[in-house]
Parts: sequence; C-alpha cells; structure tokens
Amino acid sequence: MAFFGVPIEPFRQSPQAHHRSSLCWDQTKDENHGFRANKHKREGSKMMVLLAAGTDTTVATLEWAMSVLVNNPDILKKAQNEIDIVMGHDRLITESDTLKIPYLQCIISEVLRMYPAGPLAVHESSEECSIGGYRVPSGTMMLANIWSIHNDPLVWDEPQKFKPERFEGCEAVVSDGFRLMPFGSGRRRCPGEGLALRMVSLTLGSILQCFEWERIGEEMVDMTEGVGIIMSKAQPLLVKCRPRRSMVHLLSQV
Repeated sequence: MAFFGVPIEPFRQSPQAHHRSSLCWDQTKDENHGFRANKHKREGSKMMVLLAAGTDTTVATLEWAMSVLVNNPDILKKAQNEIDIVMGHDRLITESDTLKIPYLQCIISEVLRMYPAGPLAVHESSEECSIGGYRVPSGTMMLANIWSIHNDPLVWDEPQKFKPERFEGCEAVVSDGFRLMPFGSGRRRCPGEGLALRMVSLTLGSILQCFEWERIGEEMVDMTEGVGIIMSKAQPLLVKCRPRRSMVHLLSQV
C-alpha cells in the first residue's frame, strides 16, 4: 500500500498546487475541498485493485497461451508462419499489425474460451426475479459461471480440445452472444477489455515472432488450474526458448 501512497500524498499535502483535474484529486476531495480522514488510503486500495486486475489477468492469459501452444507445436508453428508472411523478417510486430494476423486472434479467442482469467462473473439482482424456477430476491449476489459456459458441450463442439480454427472468420476477439464472454457482457462488461486484448495480442505476437519455444522435456506441460479469484495455472510454466534463426540479425539491432 505504501507504493500507492506516493502519488496520492502530494495531493493530500498541497492540493492547490495540482490544479489540473485528475482522478486522484476528484476522488479524494469532499464537498469543502478538503480531505476526508483516511480517504486517501481507500483510494490507494482502489488503485491497487485496478493495477492487479489489469496485470494478473493478462499475465495469466499469456501463461495459458504459451502453455497450450508448446503442447500443440503444430499450432504454434502455424501462427509463426502466418506472422512471417505478414511481417517478413525486417521489422518487429507492432500493435497495428496484430489485427492483420487472423490466426493469432483465433488463438487468443480460443485461449480466452478455455481458460478465462475471470471464471466467475459477480452480479447482483436489481429487482426480484425468477431464474430456473427459483425465486431470487432483490439485492441477491449471483455468480455467472463463465468457465462452465465456455466449456459446455451443448454450446461448443469438443470444448476440451484446443481448436483455434473454430474462430476462423472472426477478425478479432468478439463476444459471441452469451457463448463467449471472457470479459463479461452488457453494461458491467470489463472496462479494460480493449487494453487487455491489445497487450495480449502484441506480447504473444512478439514472442512468437522472435523466439522458438519448446517443452523442457517429452512430458506435456501440466494444464491443471490453480485456485483463486483469477484462474491461473497450478504449476508455473517452464519452457525452453531461443532466438529464431531468421530473427537473429534484427534482434541484434534492438
């Protein structure tokens, strides 16, 4: 928490010096333009939640992606070949390039389907309703099991099989009604979706373009899921990588 206290403290000590509008100032001032007791600590907590939500989920998604790719080297190679065709070997991939690589987007969609970073979506009933014959009072906390929907055999063909091709024809990750919703749906949809997709696309595209990846042995990478609010791997990913021969010259200039 001390880390998040650093940017807040200047506003608390000398708010008049920070005349430009900012979330930090707007959230910590009261009606009399003063600071409520301990309010800055609560704002620090909010900042911590925002940072954790935007980093842990992205890291988990990338780890799942690399884990499933090294377990499926043919798919990994297909993605690298597509990147080579689009990018060549004279420059590194950029954010704007990622949407020109459809198979990369298919891989990301399939990873988000099989391993949604937020497997449970928390909601609250705004009014009394009935769900599946059960009476749900107003104000009831409800959990939508996103993982179960994404792995439902009545919704997806062979849901336990990693098949990026099922998303071919889609230019980017999209929510397919209520079949695919790794970022939730409706007005409560994750506000960081755009940033997350850009980060995952650029990072995954970059490491596939620049390096060869393989398992450290013959044994398949363990895909067991860990326990927690964010669905991460039970065992951290351990792999071998080396610069791709076609990229050595370009990487030496970075």
